[in-house]
Amino acid sequence: MLRLLRLLVVFFTRLFCPRRDLLLENLALRQQLGVFKRKHPRPPFGAADKLFWVMLRQLWVGWERALILIQPETVVRWHRKGFGLYWTWISRHRTQAGRKCVSRELREIIFRMVSENKTWGAPRIHGELKMLGFDISERTVLRWMRKAPRSPEPAKRWVAFLSNHREAIAAMDFFTVPALTFGVLYCFFVIAHDRRRILHCNVTRRPTSEWIVQQLREAFPYDSTPRYLILDRGSNFNEEVIDTVKSFGHAAEANQLPQSVAERRGRALGRQLPTRSA
Repeated sequence: MLRLLRLLVVFFTRLFCPRRDLLLENLALRQQLGVFKRKHPRPPFGAADKLFWVMLRQLWVGWERALILIQPETVVRWHRKGFGLYWTWISRHRTQAGRKCVSRELREIIFRMVSENKTWGAPRIHGELKMLGFDISERTVLRWMRKAPRSPEPAKRWVAFLSNHREAIAAMDFFTVPALTFGVLYCFFVIAHDRRRILHCNVTRRPTSEWIVQQLREAFPYDSTPRYLILDRGSNFNEEVIDTVKSFGHAAEANQLPQSVAERRGRALGRQLPTRSA
């Protein structure tokens, strides 16, 4: 630090020197530095020297022209390293933020309540935990309820059902295509589960329930309706759409396994379609 203070004193004294003297002194110093560089190719730089060049880089545009012993990339590396050390120090002395960590005991209690009480929701389990003295929010309870281990039997039954009735299952979904006018086109399609065949597709700007019902009538004319139609829980598939599906003789179900087939096909079609100007 004494070296850095000495340099600052020299800097303020040189502010009052004539320009000719400064140029001659600069030339003399550079000649001596050249001789010193030939004798000692790589002199060590201390912390004060590194701090000096990092500060000079921020204050002087032509700092690179004055470098003799080191390269500009070295100064940039010193600056980045100091930046990393600064934020490491900040993170060590910063108070802990964010939500509290849920203990293993509390997680096991939540999982046990979920497995032993199928009809309990997040508000009921949250109230029970409050009475037991646990300080936890209802939103955190819901988040851990979703992570509770599930029985594999329902998934196995669904896989067996899809395998046994694949010829009688179809799925419907939407995918979007952006337009050049910054609008969005909604593409509706119906896909068969057995051969992944597209049974029907159409495009609209406003996918209302009346429009979806009309598309279902066009997709399944006469007696060509499959026995089961899979859909997700999107807001477009409201009660009116579900009632229309049931009137066709379908059994409407919301499940992820067959619906994922429709979603993958929708993403593939969305990537293949070019952007429209409509």
